[in-house]
Amino acid sequence: MATKIPIPRLGQSEETVTIQTWKVKEGDMIKKGDVLFDVETDKAVLDVESQFEGTVLKILVPAGKEVPVLTTGLIIGEAGEDISALAAEAAAPAPAPKAEAPKAAAPAPAKKAAPAPKKAAPAPAAAPAAAAPAPVAAPAPAVAPAKKPVSPRAKVFAKDYLIDINKVPGTGGEVGRVTEQDVKDYLENSGYNAKKITPVALNAAKEANLELLSLNGTGESGRITLADVKEAVFEQPKPMSTMRKVIARRLHESKMVMPHFYVTVSIDMSAVKAKRAQLKKDNINISVNVFIAKAVALALAEFPNVNAECIGDNVIHKAKVNLGIAVSLDNGLVVPVIRNADKKALDELSDEIAEQAAKARSGKLTPSDMSGGTFTISNMGMMNVESFCAIINPGEAGILAVSSAIPTPVVDKEGNIVVRDMMKVTLSVDHRIVDGSDGAKFVNAVKSKLEDAALWDSMI
Repeated sequence: MATKIPIPRLGQSEETVTIQTWKVKEGDMIKKGDVLFDVETDKAVLDVESQFEGTVLKILVPAGKEVPVLTTGLIIGEAGEDISALAAEAAAPAPAPKAEAPKAAAPAPAKKAAPAPKKAAPAPAAAPAAAAPAPVAAPAPAVAPAKKPVSPRAKVFAKDYLIDINKVPGTGGEVGRVTEQDVKDYLENSGYNAKKITPVALNAAKEANLELLSLNGTGESGRITLADVKEAVFEQPKPMSTMRKVIARRLHESKMVMPHFYVTVSIDMSAVKAKRAQLKKDNINISVNVFIAKAVALALAEFPNVNAECIGDNVIHKAKVNLGIAVSLDNGLVVPVIRNADKKALDELSDEIAEQAAKARSGKLTPSDMSGGTFTISNMGMMNVESFCAIINPGEAGILAVSSAIPTPVVDKEGNIVVRDMMKVTLSVDHRIVDGSDGAKFVNAVKSKLEDAALWDSMI
């Protein structure tokens, strides 16, 4: 019996998902546990496995299309089974096509086509043709018919000449219907006829749906060249990935809601450097990031206001220290969470951070791996960065931006100038619940722990 397979909700906050890659094709035999597709959520790309066995009879959602969660993605059943009714049922409620309806419905103006313009036939239609046409400006034409009444002849004329019909003033009837003559007048008055474009550039502009009046020519006498068209195509708006959209929304929300303030200190990493060298002799490799994570986790246990969250007029202090470690990916940033980081030994912390980072880079993080964080570390130390400020993750009160350890001349306790590996860290903190003095004390507590050789000796 054929079965509809929905695209699952992989996180509590998910409303839409995007299938990144199909791992099966129609006609394939699948077993329970086989990966059907990769789903791009707002935080990661995750594998979705089949809970059923059978043949893939129909794939309903193409890769790359954002759809609501629980939309039917495919139908599985027995080879040759009639699924016409199921396919129709699965397609009926799908809201995604409605989002694109304006494009499909572009010809709708045909309803208003009844009053076809009386001046449609004049010879001037050929005149503008002599004036070298050129590219049109982006997506506006697709929605224009829904915004203003346009005669069918005017629409065709504007399309041929790569004109954004939405910019053409209408003079027809009481509703200001755009007629063919209005388009011709627009060509004359807008300076369109003065534009020049090479034939190759014209074809490229038509293919890319550009608008002539939006282009500036860099060729001889201002002629629009293929290079000009390619540049315009490159600058056209491109949709963000699901992950990028959520990152943008959440960080914008953070900056708008949370009054950030920043505290920076320089830390002498000599003690950490010496301890790492000692451990390497015993074939134990613990990264600088692990030492930083441990120092931050211990400091958070001492400063409950930093390990907290502000909701309205209330402060929620977190009983556990769940440390988020930001991991950079090609399409954004994810933050796997290390739970009870203050209670973990250095080697345990090292293994877990490495494991979560590997899962992040392979797209295997689950929503639970990235939930429940109480504070975040963003480390750009490997990128030769002197200092930077990070934006607080919503749901937390602070984030620590870690820069590179740079050999720097400093004055030691005896007054001698020596070279030390100095690392700047900047705390971004929510001023609604953390005062400047507490922020300074916290970041200096992190500094004190990282510079304390005895502390690290006690942990190994």
